[in-house]
Amino acid sequence: MRLWFISILFIKTICASPIPIVLWHGMGDTCCMSFSLGSFKIFLENQIPGVYVISLRIGNSTVEDFENGYFMNPNRQVDYVCKQLASDPKLSSGFNAIGFSQGCQFLRAVVQRCGDRLTIKNYISLGGQHQGVYGLPHCGALQHETCDYIRKLLNYAAYNSWVQSSLVQATYWHDPLNEDNYKQSSIFLAEINNEKSVNKTYIQNLNKLDNFVLVKFDNDTIVQPRETEWFGFYAPGQDKKMMTLQQSMLYKEDRLGLKKMDKAGKLKFLSTPGDHLHFSEEWFIKNIIKPYLTS
Repeated sequence: MRLWFISILFIKTICASPIPIVLWHGMGDTCCMSFSLGSFKIFLENQIPGVYVISLRIGNSTVEDFENGYFMNPNRQVDYVCKQLASDPKLSSGFNAIGFSQGCQFLRAVVQRCGDRLTIKNYISLGGQHQGVYGLPHCGALQHETCDYIRKLLNYAAYNSWVQSSLVQATYWHDPLNEDNYKQSSIFLAEINNEKSVNKTYIQNLNKLDNFVLVKFDNDTIVQPRETEWFGFYAPGQDKKMMTLQQSMLYKEDRLGLKKMDKAGKLKFLSTPGDHLHFSEEWFIKNIIKPYLTS
């Protein structure tokens, strides 16, 4: 009888263990320093006692991690992370994932490409650039003509093969004035968005998620356009009029299965006041931790 009682307690303890969490930081940040994502890891551990949290480090040191956010091909980064997560026995029963800024589209690629090896339950995207970027940080402080001139210079270089392979940010630069060049030359974003061809495995793996949560920062001055954080973007052929996800061909043709997820209630659109990645602990606890990380 006593052995049976101890076994029941052990089973209850295992069942009650919180679901692990994987974090992927953004550009200019690192995994583990106290002034960067390391402090957020501690915050989660305090809010969810006993939770196992991995803040991904891309490389052998925080210096390499920082540099790789600019110079390591995202496709190599995704492969690196897939192997790391698949080899961790603590993640074998599944985990939740949170991406920060450019880490959002990279972590989504992990979901799509490695969903057969990994069990990812809820994926939270904080300020991700899922339709890419076409602009400059704080560009509103400059004259419009200057912004357009620099845009054109970057756009000219962004789709050169050597730039695509060596500069991370070029791989999600999206020129709405030349959609064909973007789709043909983008080695990362156009591919994971199924804009080159439709990879049905990407659709299947993305739809395995319990929830795909997209968080947009209403006063974002870093990401342009900020609507990309909800899969919105400029209508093709110009850079003024915006289209929502639901208005896009990506949604209408359901090239990623997002329409299916939306209809099933799996696709969540949240917003919060503030600049890029600026949110309060109270907001995060109420809108992310309680509904998606501890439920």
